[in-house]
Amino acid sequence: MDSQAEPKLEIFFFPYILGGRLIPMIDLARLFASHGVKATIVTTPHNVLLFQNPILRDQKLGYDIGFHTLNFPSEEFGLPNGCENELTTTNGDMFIKLFMAAMKLQEPLGKLLCETRPDCLVSDRLYPWTADVTDGLGIPRIVFDGSGCFSHCVEESLRRYAPHERVLSETEAFVVPGLPNKIELKRSMLPDYVKAENGFTLFLNEALEGEIKSYGIVVNSFYELEQAYADYFQKEMKRKTWHIGPVSLHNRSNIDKVERGIKTSIDEHSCLNWLDSREPNSVLYISFGSMPRITSAQLLEIAHGLEASNHPFIWVIGRILDYSSREKQQVESVLLPVGFEERVKKSKRGLIIRGWAPQLLILEHPAVGAYMNHCGWNSIIEGVTAGVPMITWPFSSEQFYNERFILNVIRVGISMGNEHWVPLKELPRVTIKSEKVAKVVKRLMGSKEAEVLAMRMRAAEYRDKAMRAFEEGGSSYANVDAFIAELKSRRKNQNGHL
Repeated sequence: MDSQAEPKLEIFFFPYILGGRLIPMIDLARLFASHGVKATIVTTPHNVLLFQNPILRDQKLGYDIGFHTLNFPSEEFGLPNGCENELTTTNGDMFIKLFMAAMKLQEPLGKLLCETRPDCLVSDRLYPWTADVTDGLGIPRIVFDGSGCFSHCVEESLRRYAPHERVLSETEAFVVPGLPNKIELKRSMLPDYVKAENGFTLFLNEALEGEIKSYGIVVNSFYELEQAYADYFQKEMKRKTWHIGPVSLHNRSNIDKVERGIKTSIDEHSCLNWLDSREPNSVLYISFGSMPRITSAQLLEIAHGLEASNHPFIWVIGRILDYSSREKQQVESVLLPVGFEERVKKSKRGLIIRGWAPQLLILEHPAVGAYMNHCGWNSIIEGVTAGVPMITWPFSSEQFYNERFILNVIRVGISMGNEHWVPLKELPRVTIKSEKVAKVVKRLMGSKEAEVLAMRMRAAEYRDKAMRAFEEGGSSYANVDAFIAELKSRRKNQNGHL
């Protein structure tokens, strides 16, 4: 058969229902569609509405991409209609119900795959049951986890060697064995499900088993960023891996960079105009992701610290949940120091965004000189891609591992000093004082010391490497094509044996 007459490779993409996992999976599907694949994003009706505009633009460009919707069992779990991701929850109980409802998508997804038989399913790691579904149908399952290889290597070392069980206190440091770099952690930085087995430990073990059984893993990173850990992941942990990122670089137009999920809370033109008025590398960008782990007391300390630092800033204040009340309701009015917002507005020294921000546009602007964040992988890879050094402030999940990557491996950041991990349903018990906030900001934004200047140079170098990796001729571009070629070869071999 003439290869030109062969049907397109068809890949289904099944993202998890967290904003930080939905967004990169949508970017991933669009990336593969631009390489000639028929891409189908399988998600729920409300999430389709969030991402339909960029998909419509891709379709107009001639890319074969679209959605298939699965009804979400909101009512069955006592959730309001349209509550289909964590951005629409207002308390911790709703978040747990959302997690349970997402697991009920197994039956409709299995039915869809049985009827359509795509060439491949790219599934989020947090749907471990998709391994059994695809195995039964002979469909290769590719895992997408929204994180880099480094954190997985740390997790594997902790599982194998349990160095945290040999220290005498929560604050005693230990070396994570067997890794290419000397990585130190403290027990206080580890998730509770690592230190003692609980329900989530069992769930992650299922996810790990599903990952091991999968055909391979695609990683939102680029080989040059974490080369030693990419090699460790493949050779020591025996994972078949394709580094295909940073997937956010697929968003080339301003409108694509703005319309990545939730509608932004500020007009991008006014935001860019404000940045245009600032000197290069003078603005600190602050965002703690879609699920900020910030107490009211910490908000006050950050505000006082920013004011004392006397450096321009853009501060994204997301939804803050009040975990002190039994109902854990969302705080409608976030309290800042008296007169703070008025002083900031009058001096034009800061811009406060309540809600969702056009993050890619902000980070890539020449005026932005640093990025304070929670060390979620999306934030890290977008900061790296923008070439800005970072102030690290981890709270939960694998964020403390990611912080070690920034500080000890690629060395493009300064820590705010938080050392206490908290579960997703809780808020930090330790408050970083305003004096420390001001000190760290001043050091990264205003210091001319050799270490900080070297940090900025490394950040710029990684930005250039990211750009080269993603473009034609680069490592990530080649990995996308190699992945597609392998699946085509697999399909051809299977058809030849029919």
